[in-house]
Amino acid sequence: MNEKKLKAVNSVSDIPKNLRATPFGELLRYHNLGEPFRKYDKARLVVCMCMDNRKQLRLPENFAYKLRTGGGNIRHSEFKVSYAIGIGGVRHVAMIAHDNCGMSSLIDRRGAFIKGMVKNAGWTAKRASEYFASYAPLFEIGDETEFVLAEACRLNHKYPKVKVLPLFYRLDDNKLYLIGK
Repeated sequence: MNEKKLKAVNSVSDIPKNLRATPFGELLRYHNLGEPFRKYDKARLVVCMCMDNRKQLRLPENFAYKLRTGGGNIRHSEFKVSYAIGIGGVRHVAMIAHDNCGMSSLIDRRGAFIKGMVKNAGWTAKRASEYFASYAPLFEIGDETEFVLAEACRLNHKYPKVKVLPLFYRLDDNKLYLIGK
């Protein structure tokens, strides 16, 4: 993760002017700045983020569709995003990566994965090893920041009328950060 790319949002003035009046600005104000919640009748955006239990967003009810997957990787869950856009009318998607993600450098966790599946799931080591070999390449994200930037770019092309914004969640302060190029 390249720390130099992260831009803190500690005040409204830290939110770029072009984002302030959008659901992205609302997301940043609710989560980072503790803005009081408004009531929503329908979702304003889709939030795609990791399933990691160490992070929770501070958001009002009905404000966002939330899609949580390993590494925030939605490559195999895109229909859910398309549904929120097509049926829910959402025009904004926040792609949120975080530091110390288990889906980054996944290959380094091979041994622990196999051991855990044998102990906790009752699998044989062979079965766990074959399963890991089949699925780990599909879910490996590499560098968290680069992954979320690439995914945002990909989705911006896939959905030309939808704005997709890459964000970064730092576990040490539980804040969202903008990502610069």
